[in-house]
Amino acid sequence: MHRLDPRGKIGVAGLFAVLIATAQTYTTILAGLALSLVFLALAGLPLRKVVARLLVVNSFIFFLWLVLPLTYPGDVVWELGPLSATRQGLLFTGLITLKSNAIIIILIALVATVPVITLGQALQNLRLPDKLCHLLLFTYRYLYVFEEEYRRLVQAMKIRGFQPRTNLHTYRSYAYLAAMLLVRSYDRADRVFQAMLCRGFHGRFYSLRTFYWQRRDGTFLAAALLAGAVLFCLEWLKPSLG
Repeated sequence: MHRLDPRGKIGVAGLFAVLIATAQTYTTILAGLALSLVFLALAGLPLRKVVARLLVVNSFIFFLWLVLPLTYPGDVVWELGPLSATRQGLLFTGLITLKSNAIIIILIALVATVPVITLGQALQNLRLPDKLCHLLLFTYRYLYVFEEEYRRLVQAMKIRGFQPRTNLHTYRSYAYLAAMLLVRSYDRADRVFQAMLCRGFHGRFYSLRTFYWQRRDGTFLAAALLAGAVLFCLEWLKPSLG
């Protein structure tokens, strides 16, 4: 999986993400989830890190389980005082949960196995807008720089005796912190851009690395398209969730 052409992996990940996101039957979603687990097994990623990422996603989905079954119209299957959960609400929330996990696992197995620099170059090869590719690369490059700047500002506030509380002074201080971080980020971005112009930057990155489409990439793409066709047929043949 790690040796495959990143352009093919990006295309396959986008294809299955769209198919799973638009599916409305449990049969298709479960098949997509099984396929995503196959991709994950082929990627050979550390299980602990994968589970940690999935826990972050499912922590947000947990709040859907607290709200959707109680507000979705349908046949009541459970009541507790004024609260009532519906069968359709439970099915719909379960559908969202399976969809989210299947898509995240596919992205982890296919896209997360590509280094960010290589990912930006592959997106350029796929004819995505240069500005979008630049935004991805610069965000990755300077995210840690801005995080370090944020920590320095917070440390400076603590040295001056700042202690966060639930009062107006704390809210005002954090507003000043956000404003100062924004100003310093803008200043850093302007200096970096001027330095790039001085070095002959004309709106496009060039790399010595060239992608080569090999037989294994064609085999992987053909197998993925076949699996995608199966998912499409499953969705088209099965009735939609009511």
